[in-house]
Amino acid sequence: MSFNDNVQLDPSQVQDRRGMGRGVKVGGGIGGGLVLLVALLLGINPDLLGGLAGTQAPQTQQQGTAPACSTGSDADAREDCRITGTVNSLNAFWPAYLQQFNVQYPQPETVIFEGGTDTGCGSATSAVGPFYCPTDTTAYFDPGFFQELVDRFGSSGGPLAQEYVVAHEFGHHVQNILGDLDRAQQDPQGPESGAVRTELQADCYAGLWARHATTVADPATGQPYLEPLTQQDLNDALSAASAVGDDRIQESATGQVNPEAWTHGSSEQRQAWFSKGYETGDIKQCDTFAAANL
Repeated sequence: MSFNDNVQLDPSQVQDRRGMGRGVKVGGGIGGGLVLLVALLLGINPDLLGGLAGTQAPQTQQQGTAPACSTGSDADAREDCRITGTVNSLNAFWPAYLQQFNVQYPQPETVIFEGGTDTGCGSATSAVGPFYCPTDTTAYFDPGFFQELVDRFGSSGGPLAQEYVVAHEFGHHVQNILGDLDRAQQDPQGPESGAVRTELQADCYAGLWARHATTVADPATGQPYLEPLTQQDLNDALSAASAVGDDRIQESATGQVNPEAWTHGSSEQRQAWFSKGYETGDIKQCDTFAAANL
């Protein structure tokens, strides 16, 4: 899914913390069990945590300020600008959509970082992948994850694969607004758990955004942020959803699949719920908590 070249991006919606020249001490007195619970709440697969608690993040390198992301052509050319463009599109879509249900959308913060960063949920490194922190209502992204999604998890890559990741984390923000996000922590593991239902709902919300994204307009130009979806775009998003399924990650890591340890759902489920959001464009169809079969 490509951006229209002349749309105007708003980089003020994204804070860039790269090049701050500091490492981050991870753990902060939090025990490993609590780290895992926080990870489940934030939408982080515990398999990605490795030795997170009590480790030292790599020191980031001093860098000059990155050129501002200003147009859709920048979003097509650069991953950090693609994050910015996707954030702009999401922040244009969700307020109007939720207004139909008399729900206000407080705009979340977005942070791009490299190596490690401090968050309202504690310190984190890039090893945890993209995540949303409900305490500071902020979504965090290290652009390097997108290449890891291809190299480590076997996704096909492509713009919509990356945009799906951003839209999924914003789905957690919508859940936070609607009061559903804490269900992940209340029932954190298993094939029918609240954690799995929370993650699959965020996938459905990402698909819902994708359905409407090509009509969401840049307020400066009135032009849609994104060009119409191609089948390849959709295949890329489904590939990314499949790549981060619990069954696929477990089998790759251990050679076995244990549904009782699932926190995000299977590859098939993640694809199915993204597709449901995309095909229906209706948030009412994303009620994974009421679904008898996931």
